[in-house]
Amino acid sequence: MSESNNRIKIAVQKSGRLSDDSFSLLERCGIKIKKSNGRLFCHSQNFPLDVLLVRDDDILSLIQDGICELGIVGTNILREKALQNNSNVVINPIEEVINLNFGFCKLSIAVPDTFSYVNISSLANKRIATTYPNLLKQFLKNNNVDAKVVVLTGAVEIAPRLNIADAICDLVSTGVTLEANGLCEVENILSSQAVLVKSLNMSVEKESIFKLLRCRIESVLQANEAKYIMLHCPKIALDKIVKLLPGAENPTVMNLTGSDVVVAVHAVCKESVFWETLEQLKAAGASAILVLPIEKMMG
Repeated sequence: MSESNNRIKIAVQKSGRLSDDSFSLLERCGIKIKKSNGRLFCHSQNFPLDVLLVRDDDILSLIQDGICELGIVGTNILREKALQNNSNVVINPIEEVINLNFGFCKLSIAVPDTFSYVNISSLANKRIATTYPNLLKQFLKNNNVDAKVVVLTGAVEIAPRLNIADAICDLVSTGVTLEANGLCEVENILSSQAVLVKSLNMSVEKESIFKLLRCRIESVLQANEAKYIMLHCPKIALDKIVKLLPGAENPTVMNLTGSDVVVAVHAVCKESVFWETLEQLKAAGASAILVLPIEKMMG
């Protein structure tokens, strides 16, 4: 078996909103990758994985062309590319594997503060600048709005000030960029986050490697949401307190030395633990409540 058959390649964003989080995810999976400036190819020494650093627009093409087996890309890119007409092009099919719970944003339509916006019909016969023409056209069609789509490759938010467009359709995270350019978000087209995608044409050897990687990623994602809770609980309040533990399954209950009325409860909570939860536990009689993060978790 050749060395190439023993390794898989994953394409990730070279720079931008998904880059750092993508590398952080791989690191939390125990994969050591040394990222250096100027290099477009990184090699892991402790896992059969190579990383290609590319523009997010190129990630799906690299998988479709058989150059990479995996990619981390935003839902926005995935849905936009899916709407493109590739009927005359032979490509490798791509599977959307798992949401990665980072890179959250929205693809939204925004208009200048001076724009008299009532509803989606207000965009009729207007010019809308975007880097996502397919998603925008689909949205306008679904809402029976006839508008002109102006395709730009960048700096979409300044299009109204340059009189290139009357409105824009762009990604929105915090809304700070819109506010700085005198724009107001009026319609949400798509909610997006980072997703792991893979080629459906993997070899048997690479499919085995992918399964190992997927297991690690899922374990990390589970650990991100889960918390380990330890507390002391009066026996008479045990049932009530256990019901308050979010997402806990079969908590461990142990007798405390020197006490016949209080027990220790340990539980893995698979849902978020808020301050309100702790306050409810205390009000129910719990004490010595300790909440710990979970670094790794495998079912």
